[in-house]
Amino acid sequence: MNASLQNCYHGGAFFDAIGTEFNQLERRNEIINADVLDAWFPPSPKVIAALTDELPWLLRTSPPTQCEGLIRVIARQRGISEDNILPGAGSSDLIFLALREWLDCDSRVLILDPMYGEYAHVLESVIECHVDRFQLQRVDNFRINLEQLAKVARKHFDLIILVNPNSPTGQHISRENLEALLQQIPATTRVWVDETYVEYAGLDQSLETFAAQSRNVVVCKSMSKLYALSGARAAYLCGPVEIISALRPLTPPWAVSLVAQVAAVAALQDQEYYVTRWRETHQLRAQLSDALRQLDGWDVLPGVANFLLCFLPEHGPTAADFVQDCRAHGLFLRDVGSMGRNLGRRALRIAVKDAPTTERMLNIIQQVNRAAKSSRTSTATTLSASDSQKNAAIRSGNLAKVERTTIG
Repeated sequence: MNASLQNCYHGGAFFDAIGTEFNQLERRNEIINADVLDAWFPPSPKVIAALTDELPWLLRTSPPTQCEGLIRVIARQRGISEDNILPGAGSSDLIFLALREWLDCDSRVLILDPMYGEYAHVLESVIECHVDRFQLQRVDNFRINLEQLAKVARKHFDLIILVNPNSPTGQHISRENLEALLQQIPATTRVWVDETYVEYAGLDQSLETFAAQSRNVVVCKSMSKLYALSGARAAYLCGPVEIISALRPLTPPWAVSLVAQVAAVAALQDQEYYVTRWRETHQLRAQLSDALRQLDGWDVLPGVANFLLCFLPEHGPTAADFVQDCRAHGLFLRDVGSMGRNLGRRALRIAVKDAPTTERMLNIIQQVNRAAKSSRTSTATTLSASDSQKNAAIRSGNLAKVERTTIG
């Protein structure tokens, strides 16, 4: 492991404004945390009731050691065997668990570029293995060319990692097309499919059944973004019994808190509530996209999840500068340039929010955008005036005097 290892950068800078000792949580109402992809909606009322009715007991009581009840509910809801399921305290917990067990510094892994940054971080900085990147292109809206990917994937890799729908691009491969791709990959190559946002693409789009019946495919399912449980930390792997059973002994007891287990069980049993919220998310994303496209020079890419990838105009501020200016107004956005090698300096990801918050967010974005445009205009005017002064000086033979005055 790299001795100078740094943590992977994530969103969540809004906690700097709230305070990480949580003694001013009311300040959350003053900011907009669109730099993370937490659900804009609350958890199901059944989740809230399950937690609040017994909260003191839930907080003081140790959970089921191996998440036995949670596993049964997942298996029942997904139509798969309990033996195909391994819970964890969020997807990052499972990423660190599995990848460090499967890989070493001699391993070779294929990832998408751009893609969720935790994977590249674990592979390159923690495990220090060989990483090949399948480059996605902006001209194609970062859609995956399945024919080219199939050709590359047939080479020798120890692991291939896909995020579907992808983040930060929001692009989705249909289940039918992805299953066809996976069938072309050698059975000796493990494939990890991150489905953190898959239900946004449709209830029939998960590969869980396919993975459970496969020899080499593992699906990672987070319950954070889709079920509004980011603070609880609950996720699970679904895959072949042989792979899952090998990881099970490496999972510590009580890996998922009792609060998280109770919340996850209640959420999984209230699908109707969440389906309604997912549909509303599509409407809110479309409204946000339409408004952002009205901004001069903004390139807003289509997507299927709870966020949008945007590119600021080349003549304007960088994403880093725009993000910083928005923070001064309480709006936190995400500069995603570090999530891919060809995203450039003007790639911005914006989370979908409820309608009133979206209106606040757009007002701030428009204000910052106008200020940036005004600044450019002022700079251009100053430069133009300076050029005119120099031209006049050239005509009068006083160029040296003007240069001294301008420099001074």
